Amino acid sequence: MTLNKLTILSLTFITLLACSCSKTEESVTGTTTTSTDVPAVYKKIYGATSITSDGTYIYIKTNNLPDHKSAYYATSNALYEAYSGTTFGGNTFKKNPNTIAEYNATLKIPLNPKVDASHAATPLGAIGIAINGVALFNQYAGPNNQALTNEIGGFDKYYGHPQNTGVYHYHVEPLYLTTVKSTKAGLMGFLLDGFPVYGPQEENGTTVTSSMLDVYHGHTHATTDYPSGIYHYHFTADAPYLNGSGFYGTPGTITQ
Repeated sequence: MTLNKLTILSLTFITLLACSCSKTEESVTGTTTTSTDVPAVYKKIYGATSITSDGTYIYIKTNNLPDHKSAYYATSNALYEAYSGTTFGGNTFKKNPNTIAEYNATLKIPLNPKVDASHAATPLGAIGIAINGVALFNQYAGPNNQALTNEIGGFDKYYGHPQNTGVYHYHVEPLYLTTVKSTKAGLMGFLLDGFPVYGPQEENGTTVTSSMLDVYHGHTHATTDYPSGIYHYHFTADAPYLNGSGFYGTPGTITQ
């Protein structure tokens, strides 16, 4: 082989190597954010419009429209259903004047939640998300942390209702999820601090009461989703129903 041919081959190899390195560098330095696989447990939130993670937080987007029938949908909606039976606690249903409206929101919750000594109080409005994409509210009625007593009769057949701007939500056991989509011991969703929420029973069938939980309405043990154990909240039939004296962990954010 002549010297000229060797020179040409060498230059070609160097050029290819340089191009390869340049492309690799671009794939690294040209990315300003990273995408991380979403753990399987969050994929149980089947009602989300998208779920992503940056390795530190989980981002859950929702339009907050329940996937079950309700007397609070507009009569033109396929999910509208008139109702005149009983609701949570055996109360007779009495429809409030509000109608379900779309509520687009993004929840940012810690991927690896940790206890927070400050235990921030839960606000009025959304404090978490159910697996069907519907907002979870705390144990109070607005505007001044009133007891839910006067609102409970307005919960529909699946124990939810919309507030005055149409945001549908659950304060208590989401009956459609505990009886149709999952079980009373199943994962019901997450609060903004990243800790999971379970139904009103343990996996062995024991009914959970508030006296079995701490002041934040939760406790720690293994579940099917978290075999190594995790702090988690429970819905109960007695007050405070879902959350007690604040978040157990550091809450993330919710934005529209």
